[in-house]
Amino acid sequence: MRTVRGRAQWPVVSEPTPDEQASNGPNYGDELAVVIVTYHSGETLGACLDSLGPASNRPVRVVLSDNTPDDPSAAEAASRTGAKLVTNRENVGYGAGINRGVAELGPEVGWIVIANADLEFAAGSLDELREAAERWPRGGAFGPLISEPDGSTYPSARLLPSLGRGAGHAVFGKVWPANPWTRAYRQSDNAVIERRSEWLSGSCQLLRRSAFDSVQGFDSRYFMYFEDVDLGDRLGKAGWQNIYVPTATVMHVGGMSTAKAPRRMLAEHHRSAYRYLADRHTGWKWAPVRFSVKAGLAARLKLSHRA
Repeated sequence: MRTVRGRAQWPVVSEPTPDEQASNGPNYGDELAVVIVTYHSGETLGACLDSLGPASNRPVRVVLSDNTPDDPSAAEAASRTGAKLVTNRENVGYGAGINRGVAELGPEVGWIVIANADLEFAAGSLDELREAAERWPRGGAFGPLISEPDGSTYPSARLLPSLGRGAGHAVFGKVWPANPWTRAYRQSDNAVIERRSEWLSGSCQLLRRSAFDSVQGFDSRYFMYFEDVDLGDRLGKAGWQNIYVPTATVMHVGGMSTAKAPRRMLAEHHRSAYRYLADRHTGWKWAPVRFSVKAGLAARLKLSHRA
């Protein structure tokens, strides 16, 4: 491997891509769509939509999958910008909301950007992601560099959370941020270059639609959290690659929806963490491990409520 202008250059892969191996399925076009899940998104949604124009030189269609039918803000934003609005009867969660938005797209759309409503896209960021897809024919998902308002970089390209890494990160992550399990999980020591990762933050990704189809999209059992970890794992197992593209940048302004119910969101995080690990450690021999993980997560949640 060599590095050129901040990109990791890998040898050309001669094997057929998962796309080429597929013998059936829709023949998608080259159009690009952005699917955004909204839930009490407030003012952040307007700024997100306004940032999409400079993010690409090509036409970009937008679908808003709204999980708050009693809140008119998404409908107003859709009316102002020409986005298509999908109104869900209830809050179906992030992954299921994305799936419903993608289902509204025609076969001319072969590239999907999934995004939180509290992001702002940098100029040219969508074109950077699309150009990276040309360099990585086996790439199924492409994630940008995600910055915080204070200028720090969010660790959005990570290793899969094995039992050892996951437990070490969960126990020591808050009290000892530089612990080896957290650093390994977050790939903290990796250079900020274009490279393969095991999963990418679901807050913003470009997805090859055929790759998304090949794993049947997000697993709707994950209401919130870990749906992106699960997706990255399943894409990898299906022969696709998850690619980090730091030359494309977005800013994470802040989670207005999760801030409204912090305790519930923490409970959902722990529930999803258990589901992810339990799905991958099935059978009677793993029962003691599953019990220990579930008990540990429950104790951690209880302690956090006392804090």
